Amino acid sequence: MIRSTLTRLRIPRPIRRYSKLATMSLKAISAKDAASLDKDLMETGGWSLDQLMELAGLSVAEAVWRVHPPNSGKNVLVVCGPGNNGGDGLVAARHLAHFGYVPSVYYPKEGKNELYQRLKTQLQNLSIPFVTDFPSALKSTDYLIDAIFGFSFGGPLRDPFGDIVSQIEFASVPVLSVDAPSSWDVQSGPPKEGPGAKFMPGALISLTAPKPCVAHYRGRHFVGGRFLTKNIAEKYGLDMPKYQGVDQVLEIGVDAEGKL
Repeated sequence: MIRSTLTRLRIPRPIRRYSKLATMSLKAISAKDAASLDKDLMETGGWSLDQLMELAGLSVAEAVWRVHPPNSGKNVLVVCGPGNNGGDGLVAARHLAHFGYVPSVYYPKEGKNELYQRLKTQLQNLSIPFVTDFPSALKSTDYLIDAIFGFSFGGPLRDPFGDIVSQIEFASVPVLSVDAPSSWDVQSGPPKEGPGAKFMPGALISLTAPKPCVAHYRGRHFVGGRFLTKNIAEKYGLDMPKYQGVDQVLEIGVDAEGKL
C-alpha cells in the first residue's frame, strides 16, 4: 500500500545543488603585478621561494586529484620547463606519487637554480623516472601536466618547446596547465598561429590569482597557492579565494575581470 502511494505521488529525486563558490569569479592580475606580488611575499611577507613552490605544487597535485582521480588512470606525465613553473611541476610530481599515482617527468631543459636540482633529487629518491622519449611517454600516459611556462612567458616558443607544445596540443591525452596554457600570452591568450594556436587544456589552475588570458579559456578552472594575506590582497586589489577547510584549490569560473 505504501509503495503504491509513493509511486502515485512520484516524489522527485533530490535536486543537486551546486555551491556558489563553484561559479564565482576572481579578479585577474597582470604578469607585472604577479611578479611584484611574489617579490612582496618573499621580501616583506617572510616567505621563501621553496615554500611558495611547495604550496603551488601541492595545489597542482590536488587539482589533478579533483579532475582525474587515480581510478581514472594512475600514469601522469609532468612536462616541466626550466623556470619556476617547471619547479611547481616537479613538486606536484612528488605529491602525486604520495597520492598513489605513478608520475613520470619530462624535463628537456633543466633549470640551473640549485632549488630545481634538489627537487629533482627528491624525485629520484622516490624512483620517479625522468623520461627522454617524449612521443612514447605521451602515448602511454593517462594524464598530462603542462608545467612548461607560466605568467612570465613572453614568446615566441624556442626549441625544443615549440615541438613539445604541438605534440601536446594534438594529443588525445587530457591536460591540466599550470598558471597559463604554455605558448599563451598572459595578457592576450593563445597565439594566432603556430604551436599552441589551438591548445585548449581540459583544466587550468591559476596560482594566487587568475591571469588575464583566462578570458580566452574554456574548461575547468581552479585557483590555488594558498599564501595570500589580506594586506597583500588589498595592495593588488585581489579577492581572497574562499578555500574550504584544508583544501588547497578552489574551482571558479573563467570570466575573470581584467587587469586591475
